[in-house]
Amino acid sequence: MKTNNSNSSQKFILSKNAALRISYLLKQEKNKSYFRLKVNGGGCSGFQYDFSFDKTKTEEDHIFKYKNTEILIDNMSLSFLEGSKLEFVDDLSGSFFQVINPNASSSCGCGTSFSL
Repeated sequence: MKTNNSNSSQKFILSKNAALRISYLLKQEKNKSYFRLKVNGGGCSGFQYDFSFDKTKTEEDHIFKYKNTEILIDNMSLSFLEGSKLEFVDDLSGSFFQVINPNASSSCGCGTSFSL
């Protein structure tokens, strides 16, 4: 497992707002230790982001941190997310996690799927 700190130049950045929201959500989830970001095939545009809670981390996981908040991203997903940033948006249109992915050539209107 590789640990990366979001304050340095790296493959993935976890924003302060996303870290605060993840920390809050993990406190609400009983028996869940980690927040996981994964890329799956499917969705409107070919690939989709999947946000979930997990009890375990594996040898394939990379850990990205902002202060004391950690998220897990597996090797395969990280190849699609390299150079990306996870943000949490809370505005008049709603509250949601947003992946700012420089590798995506397009994304759907809801922001949960993308193509390369």
